[in-house]
Amino acid sequence: MIQLTEKAQEEVHKLLALQNKPGLFLRLGVKGGGCSGMTYDVKIDDRLSESDRSFEMGDLKVVCDVKSLLYLDRMTVDYSTDLVGGGFRFINPNATGSCGCGTSFSV
Repeated sequence: MIQLTEKAQEEVHKLLALQNKPGLFLRLGVKGGGCSGMTYDVKIDDRLSESDRSFEMGDLKVVCDVKSLLYLDRMTVDYSTDLVGGGFRFINPNATGSCGCGTSFSV
């Protein structure tokens, strides 16, 4: 399961409100790239596939495909408003290493 802190949930709600479209949710995934080999993929989506797993946090729906879930299970997503390095932050117990900026990781 993937967790979002209260700050991350608030930010996702803001992003969803900007889209102003029913049925939207947060999609989390991984893709190859970055200096550590894998990067986090975060987007607003409205399409589900059979290989997706969803998690409910109050009225917020978070979706992750099964392959990405192997790398993201037990991860916590936080949000920071810091002037330098602000944005979503990923606390991933599955990562064995990460780059200096925290946007890519290795397992």
